Amino acid sequence: MAAWLGLVEGGGCLLRHVRMFGSSRVAVVVPAYDEAALIARTLSQIPAEVDHIVVVDDGSRDRTAAIVEALEDHRLELCRHPRNRGVGAAIRTGYRVAFEAGADVAVVMGGDGQMDPRDLRRLVSPVLEGRADYVKGDRLSWPDARLRMPTERWIGNHVLSLMTRLATGLDVSDSQCGYTAAGPEAAALLVGQGMWSGYGYPNDALGRLAHSALRVVDIPVRPLYGDEISGIGMRHALVVIPWVLARVALRRLVSAETAARGADAAPSPRCASAS
Repeated sequence: MAAWLGLVEGGGCLLRHVRMFGSSRVAVVVPAYDEAALIARTLSQIPAEVDHIVVVDDGSRDRTAAIVEALEDHRLELCRHPRNRGVGAAIRTGYRVAFEAGADVAVVMGGDGQMDPRDLRRLVSPVLEGRADYVKGDRLSWPDARLRMPTERWIGNHVLSLMTRLATGLDVSDSQCGYTAAGPEAAALLVGQGMWSGYGYPNDALGRLAHSALRVVDIPVRPLYGDEISGIGMRHALVVIPWVLARVALRRLVSAETAARGADAAPSPRCASAS
């Protein structure tokens, strides 16, 4: 397992008690920013087989942290960023804490309740069984996704997923789904390389995983939409995410050219004639 160094820069963690379950240790990372209205409900629905719940309050201006502190769940660990650093940065913090505590797999579930806990077991299984390094939820492949998802999100996710496939070379169906499960190697890579801090982090993560030839698997999950307010606006969809994907594509192109030059520079084999 990778070595994990440090916790939260400029922040702190409130640790209660962490329960072990079976031979594998499952953690859930919950990035939260101004989620006072939904965070308690979200945490209450996390399955009992989860050993450790790491809530990362990303500089919330509301009572998100106070609500988490008041909950009676021995699995909870609250980490606080003193200022808002972005959802990708919150996930990096959560990965550090979860794997330093001995997690075998860490699942990301947003604080807004958009991830169905019933899908968690299917997400972690490929990692725990050694079939994947990183598992990503795929809402677009759920049977009635077209009916469950708002039209603009359904169309937008299809477009961004196509762009992500072209940029990364990965055969992914729902690039923007944040419901994921990461093993130690994948999480260490994303933390060590400094995964994109804001919205657009899923695309950057997929690019880095593909570049390092880690195994990425899609698992259909239920699309959930309710009282939450999406933080992804037109600027993110039209500017930020395409910019992140352009960086991913450029990194892939440079890597391919470097590999090709190395192959061309390799000395030709010498063959001796039989005497």
